[in-house]
Amino acid sequence: MQAALALARRGLGQVAPNPAVGCVLVKDGRVVGRGWTQPGGRPHAETEALRRAGEAARGACAYVTLEPCAHHGQTPPCAEALVAAGIVRCVIALEDPDPRVDGGGVAHLRAAGVDVVVGPGAAAAADINAGYLAQRRQGRPLVTLKLATTLDGRIATKNGASQWITGEAARARAHLLRTRHDAVLVGSGTAVLDDPRLDVRLDGLAATSPVRVVLDGRLRLPLTHDLVRRARQQATWLITRDQADRDRVEAYEGAGVEVMTVGTDAEGRLSLKAALEALGRRGITRVLVEGGGGVAAGLLRLGLVDRLAWFRASRVMGGDGLPAVAGFGLENLADAPAFALTDLARIGNDVLETYGPSA
Repeated sequence: MQAALALARRGLGQVAPNPAVGCVLVKDGRVVGRGWTQPGGRPHAETEALRRAGEAARGACAYVTLEPCAHHGQTPPCAEALVAAGIVRCVIALEDPDPRVDGGGVAHLRAAGVDVVVGPGAAAAADINAGYLAQRRQGRPLVTLKLATTLDGRIATKNGASQWITGEAARARAHLLRTRHDAVLVGSGTAVLDDPRLDVRLDGLAATSPVRVVLDGRLRLPLTHDLVRRARQQATWLITRDQADRDRVEAYEGAGVEVMTVGTDAEGRLSLKAALEALGRRGITRVLVEGGGGVAAGLLRLGLVDRLAWFRASRVMGGDGLPAVAGFGLENLADAPAFALTDLARIGNDVLETYGPSA
């Protein structure tokens, strides 16, 4: 199962809206087939493992990180494929909450006489597919807030200078982080001020660049911006409010940008919850938020941040520097969003702290 989980991780950021699944086939103490969900979500992990195993799959045990699908879609059900291949035992880490599956895969296997065990590796499988599970259960993607700051949480000097706070190695790790997400999101202020490309610029990994998403309630993004000019080369979505200026929207669409509209919150601002739900409906399961301070504050205030990836440079900027997170009206310490440290890595002279939900 550990091998299957490692295979599943290969699909992160490349298989939405499908889950990232790994499958290992074992027979007589020997691995006869391996598979993981392929880019675009198909073929599924089980299909890949069976293809590689061939006739050796008959009489084997399948270790699968998520319940095999049981419904007919663009591909035949994996549960049926496992039965047809002659699998005699199937160890499943986690049941699939998709209503089209949700125990159906397990039931199909057992009805065919396959010995099924559910549960080994469940926690790790749930962590890998936290985005898929969030999209199915909450209707929105998993949200990881990525910050790159000084030790005192600043992202720019009082004059706006920000390049580069962290070192080259940390910036490369941030690009690698993008490859594990379906979309990377920024607010229009960050897009206008920093002129980010929001792609992956690592050798051999350019094709893994995520969808670029800009939250822009006032349609501030210039039509000459890189995010607009390269929209036909790399998928770029703009989320704005209902009743947006139609001429402006058509100009973006004419450049290849996909424009989505959502409602506003009680304060008349673009609804962050509705924006995430719109991404969820489009099949996005994992989104990396890269700024700015207002977007970060809004998501934290609403409890919509699931994970933090905090890069800290070994320097101090002082109180007149620009904070990574804008104020969001916190009065009581008990109400402060809390997270649990899950990993700590030294990257050059910088540090990457990774946080998940607090216990």
